[in-house]
Amino acid sequence: MSELTLNRHLHRTFGCKVYKLSLSTGCTCPNRDGTISTGGCTFCSSGGSGEFGQTEGPIEQQIQNAINRISSKLPKTKQVKFIAYFQSFSNTYETKEKTFENLSEIFMNAIRNPSICALSIGTRPDCISDRMIDFLAELNKEKPVWVELGLQTIHENTAEKINRGYNLQVFDGIYKKLKKAKLTVIIHTILWLPGETKAMMKETAEYLAKLEPSLDGIKFQLLQILRGTKMAEEYIKNPWPLPTMDEYCNFVKELADLMPETTVLHRLTGDGPKSLLVEPLWSANKRAVLNELKKHFNLEH
Repeated sequence: MSELTLNRHLHRTFGCKVYKLSLSTGCTCPNRDGTISTGGCTFCSSGGSGEFGQTEGPIEQQIQNAINRISSKLPKTKQVKFIAYFQSFSNTYETKEKTFENLSEIFMNAIRNPSICALSIGTRPDCISDRMIDFLAELNKEKPVWVELGLQTIHENTAEKINRGYNLQVFDGIYKKLKKAKLTVIIHTILWLPGETKAMMKETAEYLAKLEPSLDGIKFQLLQILRGTKMAEEYIKNPWPLPTMDEYCNFVKELADLMPETTVLHRLTGDGPKSLLVEPLWSANKRAVLNELKKHFNLEH
């Protein structure tokens, strides 16, 4: 059973409050550029699930701009550190426009910035080359490197419905390579995908809880149906049941209890832009959701 929240883990690791800086490599995704598909995953918005962090320009300037935005809201005497977080799209996807050399320079410059305490890279399991894994393993000797893999579900029928574009075997292979390279691996799941029952969602959590070596972190993402996505079109035509706030919080606690004690709970809900949210509307009230989660989890640290 895990109740090890991200805030608590970061404070234990770095000894102070740690904030994520939303940064961009400028990568796209093979599920968008025609390599696999042009539609992307059906739940994914035009911002690549990173609406709050769309930035451009040299990475040094991105970091400084992001620090300035956060620092203006903090007491000047408060000690803080920052994680360089590459969230939107597939940030290890090598193309003619974004070569291995381009990406490695971005990651190296980010992690060597004195304000940065760790590097977190969101990507797909089918977008990580062996040389990228080797490179990130070297960076990991300087500061912690996290690789965040979007899995969403273990069920192939659901994966086909959401146009994920790779199978579970691909995930398993990359997971083993990343762990062998001693990299921290965080897995993204989405709850209440179309057609999935609680039993199916629980099977995904149980599968991840039994991975060897044990997974380092997990994100339980509440499905948020956003305007402009293929999933929003499908939902409007033929809506499927979505959870109430109480039902969701009860269930996500049940799934968290399946995780090993050492697995960090990086996310327990979702935080999409209100302007795009179709359903569930209750998820837009972030304070209410967090208060409800506090009834189920020990979230004070």
